[in-house]
Amino acid sequence: MNLQRITDLPSLPPRPVDSHKGTFGKVLVIAGSAGMSGAACLSGMGALRGGAGLVFLAVPQEIQSIVAAVNPCYLTLPLHVEPSGHLTGPSAKFLLDQIHDFAAIAIGPGLGKLPWVQMLIWKLYAEFEQPLIIDADALNVIAASNQNLPAAAGPRLFTPHPGEFARLTGKSISEISEDREAVAVEYAQQQQIVLLLKGADTVITDGSRIAVNTTGNSGMSTGGTGDVLTGLLTALCGLGMSAFAAAQLAAHLHGLAGDLAAEDLSQPALIASDLLDYLPDAWLQLQNGLNSEDD
Repeated sequence: MNLQRITDLPSLPPRPVDSHKGTFGKVLVIAGSAGMSGAACLSGMGALRGGAGLVFLAVPQEIQSIVAAVNPCYLTLPLHVEPSGHLTGPSAKFLLDQIHDFAAIAIGPGLGKLPWVQMLIWKLYAEFEQPLIIDADALNVIAASNQNLPAAAGPRLFTPHPGEFARLTGKSISEISEDREAVAVEYAQQQQIVLLLKGADTVITDGSRIAVNTTGNSGMSTGGTGDVLTGLLTALCGLGMSAFAAAQLAAHLHGLAGDLAAEDLSQPALIASDLLDYLPDAWLQLQNGLNSEDD
């Protein structure tokens, strides 16, 4: 099989003059737990900065007020979790009855590994026909499970960092680092997914194509930056981009925002929320660059 190497960025999602919020996708991020409300907030704001028309965050009820207070531009859906670690029947029904209303869904940031998380992953994997982004604790749940994932109903994107990828593959981090591209391609082929393997020179592959991201810096090696990326990727999928193109563009914009932030703030002082402040500049730089090429 010949692997196609992609070096050009995909076209940016169109922004029609006569658009409205429904034009740009209604997306959902399932995230957060006690002590991890920040993961939900960062991913939600990443989706907003990614251009989504409507962003919903499904979070455990105990942190809903915290998450809702951080930004008024996303909406929150409360999840009622029983002491056993399962969603209550009404709460599960409330969420599952509306999943098909979303153009893209992400699950995982800061969720923990309670039984309800696995239930939702398996349910969404088998039934949600739009792009599903699987990140963080959702990846850890899959890695720890003795069950095979069900057949996918639609595009699936995995976004592991090297530690999560090691758990998914059973390989050591050093084995992965020896040939990130080959290991990533093999896993994407096996699972029939788009894989975004984070780290320096982030690898994006669907098993037949590969792209290596060139933006980003060591200042982004701090908690929460991956949550911003998850939200950004979800928004781009919700805008109608293909899973591979959305992953490629999200990685580029995310890293570019980090580079612009580091120029002003330094790499050591960079924190995840800075990326949200610099994503507008990253978008502008990318748009202006493409416009210059068209002239």
